[in-house]
Amino acid sequence: MAQILIYSRREHLAGRRQAISDVLHGCVTATLGLPADKCFHRFIALEAEDFIYPADRGERYTIIEISLFEGRLVETKKQLIRAIFERFERELGIPRQAVEITLHETPRHNWGIRGLPGDELALAYKVEK
Repeated sequence: MAQILIYSRREHLAGRRQAISDVLHGCVTATLGLPADKCFHRFIALEAEDFIYPADRGERYTIIEISLFEGRLVETKKQLIRAIFERFERELGIPRQAVEITLHETPRHNWGIRGLPGDELALAYKVEK
């Protein structure tokens, strides 16, 4: 399971949400092994005056927060971060210095999904990889 929040300036996200979502989903399916039909993305479009950050990040500065079940190997999480940086730059033209990523891991029992605690769900994929 992974829930993704994407924060950026409103004008940067305009017309680009699907492309950003496609890149992020490709990264999580490839590195975390999530099923292709499990895509949970929320975009937070901010006005310039509501998004304060260092000028060297540029106007396309994007923050990505990923909430996921705990249990993945450190190297798997690093692969995900590297994949996002690489694909954002190559496919979206967003330079690496304009992207920041935070992974928030929580125990499965802290999730409520489809009427059950997360640790009681039967998953079609492996988390511990």
